Amino acid sequence: MTRITVLTGGSTPEREVALAGAAQVVSALRAVGYHVTVIDTVNGSLSPSDEERLLVPSVGRVPPSLEELRVLAARESLSALVALPAVREADLVFIVLHGRQGEGGLVQAILETACIPYAGSDPTGSALAMDKDVAKRLLRHAGVPTPNWVMWPAEDEEIRRLGRPLVVKPSKAGSTVGLTVVRDSSHVRAAVDLALAYDDEVMVEEFLDGREFTVGVLGDEALTVGEIIPQHEIFDYECKYTPGMTQEIFPADLPSGEAARFRALALRAHRTLKLRDFSRVDFRLENTGVPNCLELNTLPGLTATSLLPQSAAAMGIDFRELCDRICQLALRRTRSRNKVQA
Repeated sequence: MTRITVLTGGSTPEREVALAGAAQVVSALRAVGYHVTVIDTVNGSLSPSDEERLLVPSVGRVPPSLEELRVLAARESLSALVALPAVREADLVFIVLHGRQGEGGLVQAILETACIPYAGSDPTGSALAMDKDVAKRLLRHAGVPTPNWVMWPAEDEEIRRLGRPLVVKPSKAGSTVGLTVVRDSSHVRAAVDLALAYDDEVMVEEFLDGREFTVGVLGDEALTVGEIIPQHEIFDYECKYTPGMTQEIFPADLPSGEAARFRALALRAHRTLKLRDFSRVDFRLENTGVPNCLELNTLPGLTATSLLPQSAAAMGIDFRELCDRICQLALRRTRSRNKVQA
C-alpha cells in the first residue's frame, strides 16, 4: 500500500485553512486506498484523537492573531520534519500548508535536500509564485496582463499614477491577510503598517473594477473557469471561508471564446512560473474587457468546496479523483527520476 504523509497546520495566518483542507484530503486519500499519516508542522505526528480534534472542515471568520502565530512559530521546527519516520519513509508527502512557509518553497527545499518525494511545485516555482513582485514581472514578460503596481517605499508620484482605489498588501502572504483597499491617500501609511505586520515587503497595486474569475490547473491542463462574486468589495478572508458570503459559479457565464482565453492565460502563467502538478490562477476582468492575472496559488485550498476542486468537478473530476490524480502525477515523476538515476 502506498504510504502518503500529509503535512499540514503550520504557523501562518492560514493555519485553520490548511487544517480544514487536510481534513478533506486525508479522508479522500484513505477512501482511494492510500495509507495516510498526518503531521502538523507545529505539533508533530497526529494520533487518531488529534486528527479528530484538529482536522475540522470549518474555518473561522478571522485568521489567528499575531500573538497566537508567534506562539505557534516558537513551537515549529520545519528542518526537524525530515527526521520523523512518517516523513522519511513516505512514498510521497502531500503538502496542505498555506502562507509563506508552505507556499514559499521552504518546506519543498527541505524535502528535496533529504530526497523525499512530494506533490506540487518545486522550491523555485513556489518561491516565484509566492513573491508577488517577481511573479508579476515574469507574467508581464510572458504576455500575461497583470495590474500595475509599485513596491513600498515608493515616490508619491508613482503611487498617484496607480489611481484610486489602491490595494495595499503583503508581497508574500495569502488569503488577503493584511490586505487593505485604500481610497484616500492619507490612509496609505496605515495600510502599509498593517501589511508589514505579515511580511517585510509590501506591494501597492491599482484596484481594477470588474468581475473576478479563477481557473484551476491540473497536470498540464487548464480546468473550468469559475466566477467569484463576494458580498464584500473584494474576495477577502471572511468571504473566502464563511459559508454564504460568496457566490461561486462553475462554469462561469462567459462566451466559449472568452473562457478559452482565460484557460490559455492560466496555463501560460502556470508554465511561466515553472509550476507543476496543480495550481489555481486568479483573474480580474476589467471593464475594458482585458483579463488581468491577480496571482497564482501553488497550494490552493483543498476542501471539497474550495475553488480548485470546484474547477475540477465542473469537468467531471470529483474530489477523491482530484487528490488521487495529484498523487499520481508526483509518483510518476518520482518513478521516472529513480529510473534515470538507476
